[in-house]
Amino acid sequence: MILDLHRQGLSVSAIARQVGVDRKTVRTYIAKGLEPPAYKKRPPAPSLVDRFEPYLRERLEAYPTLTARRLLREIGERGYSGSYSVVRDRVRGIRPVRSAVYETRFEMPPGEQAQVDFARFEVEFADEPGSSASSGCSRWCSATPG
Repeated sequence: MILDLHRQGLSVSAIARQVGVDRKTVRTYIAKGLEPPAYKKRPPAPSLVDRFEPYLRERLEAYPTLTARRLLREIGERGYSGSYSVVRDRVRGIRPVRSAVYETRFEMPPGEQAQVDFARFEVEFADEPGSSASSGCSRWCSATPG
């Protein structure tokens, strides 16, 4: 990129501003004819918990609510000697995702439905059996003497 900009005729200072490096760095790359290195992501280093991952997957598939502490204890009995944080991070990555549980509200348009419950109401002016009605659309409630 630096060499391309230099071939296009940009000054060293303009290249340094555009690329975000020092002018001396730009001069070094131009003098050597080097492109800046393109770094690649390193492969992950082997971990102590790698050989226990199939067991962890099996247990979490059967019992998704098992804690990382419980699993640490179980693989510790099988020869794991690493730390809790390594197990916790691995469990976090392989635990099955729980679906969100939510309650669906029961909604009806006005005039479609009403619910009636028969009950005994004790009111100062009357002591008679009655009924209560609740509208499905507005949660409005009324009580009538029997």
